[in-house]
Amino acid sequence: MNRDLDPNAAQRTLFDESNTTAGGFYKLLTASVVPRPIAWVSSRSADGVDNLAPFSFFSVSSTNPPIVQFTTVGGFKNSSDNARATGQFVINIATESMIDLVNATSAGFDEDVNEFEAVGVASEPAAVVDCLRVRDSPVSIECVLHQIIEVGNSQVVMGRVVAVSVATSVAAADGHPDFAKLAPLARLGRTEWALPGEVVERARP
Repeated sequence: MNRDLDPNAAQRTLFDESNTTAGGFYKLLTASVVPRPIAWVSSRSADGVDNLAPFSFFSVSSTNPPIVQFTTVGGFKNSSDNARATGQFVINIATESMIDLVNATSAGFDEDVNEFEAVGVASEPAAVVDCLRVRDSPVSIECVLHQIIEVGNSQVVMGRVVAVSVATSVAAADGHPDFAKLAPLARLGRTEWALPGEVVERARP
């Protein structure tokens, strides 16, 4: 059936290269690919300056070896520069109570500014890698650099996971994070954020 002739077909607006700029696609994609988990990345520069910044292009790339990735877009690349220089970083999972601090660290700070101090985020040394982690983050994923891939105006930073620490306050019986207790933040489009909602379960066929 030709959907254009189907009276029950949903009406659509077509965005393509003829009517949408790169900036337009950025806004469209970030409003469509939702919700996006946040990697609150802490790193240290070669000069010893501690950096903290959130990235909503974040996922798992591989499980063997365990690889996670975050993507810097445009000019926001202090975190990727630090990862390249020192070969390590930490992904801190941000929770609902941290939303204002996470948002504040998304500002375009200069590379010589310590965002932990500038924003007032409590820190502590990571367990394995040589940089700070967010003290109050219930899950910290410590990484050594695997590779950085240049893609268009962005950099995909991949890190091999060398340690994960989980606060007992958010752990299920198996020691892994419980989603309801973790209450992680996620980003949507525009200036919207997502807070934890209903959880349902389905057995895989």
